[in-house]
Amino acid sequence: MTDSNFETSDIDGPHAGQPIVTSGASPDEASAAMVLVHGRGATAQSILDLADEFRREEVAFLAPQAARNTWYPQSFLAPLDANQPYLSSALSLLETLVSDLESVGIPPERVFLLGFSQGACLTTEFVARNAQKYGGVAAFSGGLIGPEGTPREYEGSLDGTPVYLGCGNRDPHIPVERVHETEAVLTELDGSVTERIFEGMAHGVVQEEIAHVDGMVDDLLSE
Repeated sequence: MTDSNFETSDIDGPHAGQPIVTSGASPDEASAAMVLVHGRGATAQSILDLADEFRREEVAFLAPQAARNTWYPQSFLAPLDANQPYLSSALSLLETLVSDLESVGIPPERVFLLGFSQGACLTTEFVARNAQKYGGVAAFSGGLIGPEGTPREYEGSLDGTPVYLGCGNRDPHIPVERVHETEAVLTELDGSVTERIFEGMAHGVVQEEIAHVDGMVDDLLSE
C-alpha cells in the first residue's frame, strides 16, 4: 500500500510527489525499517516483493517510486551533470525518507538500505554522501555514481555500518572495477564491507546474496 505519512512533495526536481509503497509493520510501531530502491525501468512494488525474503513482523518495508521508473536518465558512469536534476532529486528523496523514519521513532542506525541495479548505485552514492551509522546497506549489482576518476571526497563516518556489495563478473552494466572502488571508498568511510563477485554471473541477484542480507537483518534485530 502507499503510505501517505511519508511525503515527497517537499523535495525539488522530477521525483517530487512520488509515492512510497509500504508493507510489513507500520513505521510508527516498527523496531526497524528496510528501504528498498528499485532499478531502472522497474517499480517500487517490484522491489518491495523482495521484502518477502526478509519478512519480520517488527520491520517496516518502504519502497520509493522513481518518476517514470528511472532515478536518472543516463548511465551511472556518465558525467554527474548529465544525470541532473534527476540524481539530486533522487538523493533528496532518500534523505527525506530516512529523516521521516527518524521522526516516527526509527533512527538511521535502525534503517537498512537496499538497492538493485540503478537502485544499488543510488543507494551506495547516498550512503557515501550521507555517511553515518545505518542499520545496514546492501547493493545488488551496483556501485558509486560518476565516470572513472570522479573525486570521492566524502565526509562523515559509517561508524561500522555493515555493508554488502554483490555483483557478477559478467555484468554488462556494472564494471567489477567500480564495485572494487565502492568497497574501498565505503571501507575508508568506516563501513564494515563484504564484497562478493560471482564468477559467470550477469546482471541479477542470487540466493547466496539473499541469504547474506537475511543474516544482516537478523543481526540488526538482535541489537
